Amino acid sequence: MTTSHSPIRVGIVGVGTWARHGHLRVLALLPQYKVQAVYSERRERAEAAASEYNIVQVADSLDALVNNPEVDLVVVLNTAPQHEQTVRAAIAAGKNVYCEWPLTTTTAASEQLVHLAKDAGVRHIVGLQRRHAPHNRYLQDLLQQGYVGQLRSVRMHVSTHYFQALRANALRWTAPEENFSSIVSIYAGHFLDMLFTATGWPLSVSGLTVSQFPKVTIIETGEVLDSTAPDQLVLNGLLENGAVVSIHIEGGKRNGSGVQIDITGDQGDLKITNRSAFGGVGDDYVIEGAHGDDLPLQILPVPDSYQRLPESGLPSAVLELAELYYVFAQDLADGTHAAATFEDALRMHRLLDVAKVTNQLAVTTGE
Repeated sequence: MTTSHSPIRVGIVGVGTWARHGHLRVLALLPQYKVQAVYSERRERAEAAASEYNIVQVADSLDALVNNPEVDLVVVLNTAPQHEQTVRAAIAAGKNVYCEWPLTTTTAASEQLVHLAKDAGVRHIVGLQRRHAPHNRYLQDLLQQGYVGQLRSVRMHVSTHYFQALRANALRWTAPEENFSSIVSIYAGHFLDMLFTATGWPLSVSGLTVSQFPKVTIIETGEVLDSTAPDQLVLNGLLENGAVVSIHIEGGKRNGSGVQIDITGDQGDLKITNRSAFGGVGDDYVIEGAHGDDLPLQILPVPDSYQRLPESGLPSAVLELAELYYVFAQDLADGTHAAATFEDALRMHRLLDVAKVTNQLAVTTGE
């Protein structure tokens, strides 16, 4: 894409870990963007970010940031329970808006934001970035080109050592179910969107959510919190073409966590693995495949043609975020609509609702 256009001027709301680890580094990498202003309820965080990343303005309030005439895109990076109010303010100011996933804590609120954004005529992006990663675009092309033939089954297991019974204070807000910030809401949203963008979305599903950590202890303070949020999700169903889909997502796995996807077709097979559900430097997805019968799987390197970002030493999970920003800049330049949107977030909300409706089980452990 061309970079001759003026940079997209960004206003950041919220300067937590992911903002610093991901967004600010990505926006510094991409010449299509310039971070113009930053706001945090904790002003010292905003000032520290402004100093580190040469951000010109530190806003005194959310209202001041969203109404700043030098901000083109408001990027919402505060906690999920704060998203709705912040996005509403950005839309009311007539600004294009990026919001991290989860979009809001409820399907109904997310649906309202979709309608508000449409009525206001603003562009909207949701942080479901993994769909745009090189490995997933390559996987989608392999499937569309018939590498495995007709899909027969798709199985995915995602696990992480986070969301155990012991949690850092920074994750205390993940314990209440009403905050919609559990392993199920966050990780399931990201990885289901990634998978179904490649394979197609399910026609019917049933689900099970389980909570095995009814008490959560904060590491720094020893405080014990009641936890009502689920920490496992099992989802089964059928894709539109009749292929069987089986998903298992779990938090609190002590060892051997990561991602494994197995795709079976009538002409071949694919396996996609990552040793970490949140990739570090060089921790890229590995795609293996075999087209034929009773053959060993061979590594299928992602072709160089799928790489489009500037060279950097950023972790793979951060580069996935850069892909989303890249696609949105291209959308603005070309008048396209390829980046993940609030509509995609709403579809994910509705899918996760199915798991809660079909069966929810709370498991308690004895002393």
